[in-house]
Amino acid sequence: MSRPAIRIGKLVKQFGTLTAVDDVSLDIAPGEFFVIVGPSGCGKTTLLRILAGLENATSGTIDIAAGNSGRPVNSMIFQGESIFPWMTVWDNAAYGLRMRNVPAASIRETVGHYLDRTGLTRFAHYYPHQLSGGMKQRVAIARAFANDPEILLMDEPFSALDAQNKLLLQEELLRIWDEHKKTVVFITHSVDEAVLLGDRILVMTAQPGRVKLFVDVPLPRPRNIVALQGAAEYGEIVQRIWQSLRDEVQRARELEDRGART
Repeated sequence: MSRPAIRIGKLVKQFGTLTAVDDVSLDIAPGEFFVIVGPSGCGKTTLLRILAGLENATSGTIDIAAGNSGRPVNSMIFQGESIFPWMTVWDNAAYGLRMRNVPAASIRETVGHYLDRTGLTRFAHYYPHQLSGGMKQRVAIARAFANDPEILLMDEPFSALDAQNKLLLQEELLRIWDEHKKTVVFITHSVDEAVLLGDRILVMTAQPGRVKLFVDVPLPRPRNIVALQGAAEYGEIVQRIWQSLRDEVQRARELEDRGART
């Protein structure tokens, strides 16, 4: 069995007296599309920020296999707009490569490839204020894949988009992922999105965030949400996740109500 791309052991994160993440242990395989769902405030984003090196764990262990490629360990795509407003589409996509002093010819080839894959070639010299929300997220995806990370961390990247653009970007992400098989850790509130994208899904509890359930998604690839929604197995997986998640969402609401009254 190959070494996990990510191994987390008994991870705890506290902010003062608040425990955000508690006793989380999991392995993520190389090339796995791993999705995390859970109620608001359950520590999903905190866990991702710890993986990205943006937060320190209070206790526990994290082992990330960096590989021998010399590539960056990870890239992160945040919820909402995360590209540089003063840079063109091309310069945004090339940013990570330039920071690593990649030769100019390689940058042209790589950036050109990913702008083509995300349908942005003719917008290469546009600035973010000239783009729609969906196009900005496509730039963020192009930049992340162009940087060729070992691991791609994605924090609800499509949550602010309308339904049509979300479907298009999900399909584009799956096409690019299928081509390169990066290890992906993807956070979402949408059970449908989790099942469409994921190889395996972690359901987290309400605060403090703990592991509640792992769900394998053995649906064949390539996947299309319209075709999947007519499949009995898809509905069974969605139902299983929602049954596990529903109590946690209710508990998160109760915690919010209690906090609002104090």
